[in-house]
Amino acid sequence: MSSLDKYDCAILAALQADGTLSIAGLSEKVGLSSTPCWKRVKRLEEEGYIQSRVSIINRDKVGLPVTVFVSVRTTEHDEKWLTRFAAAVIALPEVMEFHRMSGDVDYLLKVVTTDIGGYDRFYKKLIKTAHISGVSSAFSMEQIKYTTALPLDLISKRLPA
Repeated sequence: MSSLDKYDCAILAALQADGTLSIAGLSEKVGLSSTPCWKRVKRLEEEGYIQSRVSIINRDKVGLPVTVFVSVRTTEHDEKWLTRFAAAVIALPEVMEFHRMSGDVDYLLKVVTTDIGGYDRFYKKLIKTAHISGVSSAFSMEQIKYTTALPLDLISKRLPA
């Protein structure tokens, strides 16, 4: 993080809002000429600040309106089990996010699917992956906020000018 300055944060913020910006458009937004802006973007990509550029697809339009948060508990906590379980879960296309947790839940998955039947098919695949002692599912009734943009203003206030 120490290699970021206000221009880097401005570039990242602008690209989070619109990944299709040309270098000319991005330069104008952040107040740099094109060449220094392009060099900064390249550096941010090389250093891993920019992981990828993607399009965000409307889940409802493509027929994947259901979001389920799946809590997984296990009595297995060895590395071999985790490696096998993680590989199996990562391979399930319905899983959008996969977290190892602290507290009562061992793993939390964010799953998208077509409907209840689609979730049931996913569940049957999940329980075949490894020994699981408990699975709890919570269906999202309404998505109130969704963003992929990180709150860069939280760090930009601490950066050098």
